[in-house]
Amino acid sequence: MRIEDYALIGDMQSAALVGRDGSVDWLCLPRFDSPSCFGALLGGPDNGQWWIGPATADRRPATRRRYRGDTLVLESEWDTARGTVRVIDFMPPRQANPDMVRIVEGVAGTVEMATEIRVRFDYGRIVPWVRRSDGLLHAVGGPDSIWLRSPVPLRSRGYVHHGSFRVSAGERMAFVFTWHPSHEPRPVEIEPFEQLAETESLWTEWAGRCTHSGPWREAVVRSLITLKALTYSPTGGIVAAPTTSLPEDLGGVRNWDYRYCWLRDATMILDALIGAGYLDEARDWRAWLLRAIAGRAQDLQIMYGVAGERRLPEMELAWLPGYEGSRPVRIGNGAVNQLQLDVYGEIANSLYLARASGLEPDDRAWTIQRELIDYLEGHWDEPDEGLWEVRGPRRHFTHSKVMCWVALDRAIKAVEKFGRAGPLARWKALRDRIHAEVCDKAFDRARGTFTQSYGSHELDAALLLIPVVGFLPATDPRVVGTIEAIERELLSDGFVLRYPVAKDNDVDGLPGGEGAFLACSFWLAEARAMVGRRREAVELFERLLDLRNDVGLLSEEYDPRYGRLVGNFPQAFSHVPLIHTARALG
Repeated sequence: MRIEDYALIGDMQSAALVGRDGSVDWLCLPRFDSPSCFGALLGGPDNGQWWIGPATADRRPATRRRYRGDTLVLESEWDTARGTVRVIDFMPPRQANPDMVRIVEGVAGTVEMATEIRVRFDYGRIVPWVRRSDGLLHAVGGPDSIWLRSPVPLRSRGYVHHGSFRVSAGERMAFVFTWHPSHEPRPVEIEPFEQLAETESLWTEWAGRCTHSGPWREAVVRSLITLKALTYSPTGGIVAAPTTSLPEDLGGVRNWDYRYCWLRDATMILDALIGAGYLDEARDWRAWLLRAIAGRAQDLQIMYGVAGERRLPEMELAWLPGYEGSRPVRIGNGAVNQLQLDVYGEIANSLYLARASGLEPDDRAWTIQRELIDYLEGHWDEPDEGLWEVRGPRRHFTHSKVMCWVALDRAIKAVEKFGRAGPLARWKALRDRIHAEVCDKAFDRARGTFTQSYGSHELDAALLLIPVVGFLPATDPRVVGTIEAIERELLSDGFVLRYPVAKDNDVDGLPGGEGAFLACSFWLAEARAMVGRRREAVELFERLLDLRNDVGLLSEEYDPRYGRLVGNFPQAFSHVPLIHTARALG
């Protein structure tokens, strides 16, 4: 299926993707970054899949589907010649072990149904040993164990378990899938219908706390729910996406693991949560951030695991063919070892935002920030890999230098506005020096635009953030010229590319192209509004909203060549700027 044919369910520790045809094609347990037990998304059914749907010759897509109100409870309905049936999918808030519940409900008439389940641990590599125990299926493979409670008999054939049944109007049948470590005793069973009511109530109550009252509230609330679903509740860490290796270029090699927490997301996430009234979640995210980055400043990483883990080694899974043949399939992320100077600015900006927004002061936060600024003073003028994590040669990326300026600027404001102690004169002098260097070395006077790196010709969508972070006012002719240059050179079907990707461009060191990065298009909408072009800003924003799938989700990119969403899904770095831009325009 297409990436946009999937919907998300989750329990705020892991998540599953449910296809429009009723198949669960992706589920990693017990955490977002654990090996999958359903991995058909990156291969085929034999890599793990659980399907439930009408018993027809083909797996027809649902006639319609939706989330139940402002929840993460998914309903898919099929109209057939003999009646209508509904499948309700959700993951209840975790108790001792993770559960996934699938309830089949008769709506009208009587419908013949079928189910097939293939459990494959370790990203589709391990076919488990399966036995029946007290009427349940029990599958074991290495450290993993699952129990499946089925209301209908399941027959085994070729390492696949099949079942067929009828459901009539008013009938409900619940399947419950539970994971636990294989060395532990059998888990306690949950009551699926009680859990449905509790799960729906939990999400409805949480969404009801949203204070956004401006236009596009539906899109904002759905994006906030998605952001909450990507939160690892034990620690407050928020993953970029629940998937790995969904391609930025269909059939290409730009396939990365996004099941980790990026420091770069910190400011935007804090801004989105605080702006919508979710101070507890913002506080948890700040706490995760401070735990993750604690230690020597020179050891700062750009990303961490959901509990703050630092070792995220990248490897390739040769046995998986990849989504639509997009190989290699990768787990881990080698960019963890890159130098990306912009993250120092992101941290400083997020901590300043927390202070300015009324979160309780944290003395440890200022101590850590001082340590990071001390390190940055001696390293800001080095080349780096930049925010796009290029795998080509290091450069003096303009955005990185601008964010170094932000790091100094926010530290200065912390001293001036909040009474923190610091070498104010020295920081001001360095802030001014960085500003002058960027304006001198990163500005192409002939074209009237800032460029991607010092002395380069290429543009970069991150330059749209220059007025947002306060480096220059939106009315500055250099900012206006940069916006216009990006509109001339980086638009594809009206959406913004991150930077030029061509055979003769060695910036990122990778072959092939990619789609339009959705966050960049949201940045352009906000930039247009800041320079007084509100009508065009709203038009672009609403075009972006139209790219959401039928249940309101966005991936990382949109490929105008195929009219499809591409990249990992759903993507926090798309939904967070949606929230921010809606608030800015509203």
